[in-house]
Amino acid sequence: MKLTSPAFTEGGKIPSKYTCDGQNINPSLTIADVPAKAKSLTLLMDDPDIPEIAKKSFNVSVWDHWVVFNIPPGTKAVPEGKNPQGILGKNTRGNNTYGGPCPPDREHRYFFKLYALDSELKLPQGSSKAEVEKAMQGHVLAEAMLMGRYERKK
Repeated sequence: MKLTSPAFTEGGKIPSKYTCDGQNINPSLTIADVPAKAKSLTLLMDDPDIPEIAKKSFNVSVWDHWVVFNIPPGTKAVPEGKNPQGILGKNTRGNNTYGGPCPPDREHRYFFKLYALDSELKLPQGSSKAEVEKAMQGHVLAEAMLMGRYERKK
């Protein structure tokens, strides 16, 4: 399975358009080679490079930017500025939306993770990434990842 974006390459810079310094909309994503047995897809975006103060303030170790599950397995692309069809989970800020990169201190890495599952998840809208990951256990058929970087201009 593959996850790519026309907006940035693997390990490349995420354009500011997709961050808190720009329009704060999601970049377009392209999905390929989903296993034929997949019943749903899950898309997660997170930032493991958050400063200690954010970890303590929000009681997290990773900042969750986007959580979408039960995406139809035939989905080939996520359009720019649009959530894929599916159920939105909540990000670290508590919103059921995409929250773009907004690192307070230095360059951070942002991981877009796509999972093909052998079932749909029986979770409600607004479920956390931790709840989604727990429900996915034992159901992952394939996964793909795309990492981009962003640093705010000083």
